[in-house]
Amino acid sequence: MAISYPLTTPTVSGIQSIRLIARNTIAVTTSPFTYKQQILKHSGARWEADILLPPMKREDAEEWNAFLMSLNGQYGTFLLSDPLGVTPRGSASSAPGTPVVNGASQTGNILAIDGCPFSATGYLKAGDYIQLGSASSTRLYKVLEDIDTNASGEASISIWPDLRESPSDNQSVTVTNCKGLFRLASNESSFNINESSFYGITFGAVEAI
Repeated sequence: MAISYPLTTPTVSGIQSIRLIARNTIAVTTSPFTYKQQILKHSGARWEADILLPPMKREDAEEWNAFLMSLNGQYGTFLLSDPLGVTPRGSASSAPGTPVVNGASQTGNILAIDGCPFSATGYLKAGDYIQLGSASSTRLYKVLEDIDTNASGEASISIWPDLRESPSDNQSVTVTNCKGLFRLASNESSFNINESSFYGITFGAVEAI
């Protein structure tokens, strides 16, 4: 059967540690005489990740090796989430409603949504995630401020990064088990085998934009 992207990460071992990086592109020029700075914010921003898997015997390790090699270096894509961030800290964890995009042609770092529970205090908390799209259009965003909904179940969410694309009106907004679309940071995949016959696997990833 042909391999279809994006892939789903294996679940045989879990992840021992993951370093998630929010990368911004900012130009800084400093005067050598006054040390006054000029700052220019460019549009470039992406998620990056450094992933360490737990030591594994071959039975489990080969599933990860096959997964990584199936990506063909930076060609293929896969879905990745914050392992501790799958459940929102806000009330959306128990009463999510059916959140959708409220209005087409939205851009920037504010997303208007509706379809949420009415007058929900702390519906989402700063640091929660939302996801737009699915499969190859999956986009992961970080919530930057606590969010309350109004009496009509509407809210405006401050997010990072800026919207990749303008979502369509009434597009679904995922608030639990949110994922992003990633590819390997390198065209090389490798693994180590120690004297105790345990495999060691690490890899880096960048958001697929």
